[in-house]
Amino acid sequence: MLAVTPLMSPAEAAVPLPTLSAKGAFLQDRATGVKKYGKSADIKRQMASTTKVMTAAVVLNTPGVDLSRKVTISQTYRDYVTAKGASTADLKTGDKATVRQLLHALMLPSGCDAAYALADTYGVGTTRAARTKQFIGQMNKKAASLGMTNTLFDSFDGISSTGNNYSTPRDLAQLASYAMRGSTLRGIMSTTKYVTPVTTSTGALRTYTWYNTNKLLGSYSGAVGIKTGTGTAAGPCLLFAATRGDKTYVGVILNGTDRYNDAAKLLDYGFGSATASTEKRRMLPRGKQRGWSDTGHKPWDKKGGVRPPLGAPTLLFVKPR
Repeated sequence: MLAVTPLMSPAEAAVPLPTLSAKGAFLQDRATGVKKYGKSADIKRQMASTTKVMTAAVVLNTPGVDLSRKVTISQTYRDYVTAKGASTADLKTGDKATVRQLLHALMLPSGCDAAYALADTYGVGTTRAARTKQFIGQMNKKAASLGMTNTLFDSFDGISSTGNNYSTPRDLAQLASYAMRGSTLRGIMSTTKYVTPVTTSTGALRTYTWYNTNKLLGSYSGAVGIKTGTGTAAGPCLLFAATRGDKTYVGVILNGTDRYNDAAKLLDYGFGSATASTEKRRMLPRGKQRGWSDTGHKPWDKKGGVRPPLGAPTLLFVKPR
C-alpha cells in the first residue's frame, strides 16, 4: 500500500508518479500555477527551438503590433538556415509574408528563417546584427518580467554558439502558461496544418503549407500546444499543454528521448487518466519539414526525432558533426 504523506491527498497517493526518459520535466495547473510534478525542475539546460515561444511572445507583446504587416524575405535568412543546418519554413527570397504568416512559419515547421525575419523586423538598430541583438535583449527582459530567474537567451531561435541559451523546467512552465494567455498565439500553437498564399517579388501568389512538428497534437485527447525543440546539446524537448473540461495543464520536457510519451504520461498523471499507452501518434506527411533545430541533431533517432522523409530538401538533414 502507498503511504499518504501530509503533503498528499489520498487521491494523489493512489496515482503513481510517472517514469520519464526526460532529464528535466515539469507539470503545473495552468489556472493556479500550482506544481503537479517536477524532475530536476531548477537545473539549467539548453532548450533548443522551444526558444521560439519567447520569440513569438515578444513579437505579440510589441505595442500596436500589426499582424497584417508585410515583411520581405531576405536571402540572408535563407543563407543562415543553410549555414546552420537549421529547421526551415523554406521561405523564398523576395516573398512578402505577413507577421501572422511568419508566426505560423515560426511555430509550426519551426522555421529558423522565420525567427530571423521576425527578430530583424522587431529589433531596434541600424544594422541587422544590432536589431537581432536588441531583440534578444527584449526576450531576456520579458523572461525577467515573468519571473524566469534561471533563464538566459542568446539567440532568437535556440541555436546557440556559446551554450548560453538555457532555462529550467520550472521557468519554461512559466513561459508556457504565459503563451496560453493570448488567443492569437494559443490558436497558432494548436494548429496542425496551415495553408496560406504569400505575395512573391513579382506580385504573383505562392502557396505555403506548413505542418506542426508537435505530434502530441492530434494524438493526445485535449492537447492544444505548444512547441517542439531538438538540438545536439539540448536533446529532444517539448513544451506542451492540454485541456479537458475546465482543467488545463502545461508542462515541459527537457532532453527526453521519448518526449511525446513522457508528456502524455505527465498529462495522464495530472488528469488522472490512462490514455498515454493507447494513443496513436499523429504522423507528418512525407516530404514535409520536420523542424529540428541545429546542426548535429539526428532526425533519424528512433524516439527523439523522426526519419528524413523521401525527397526532402537536402539542407534539412545535415549529418551530425
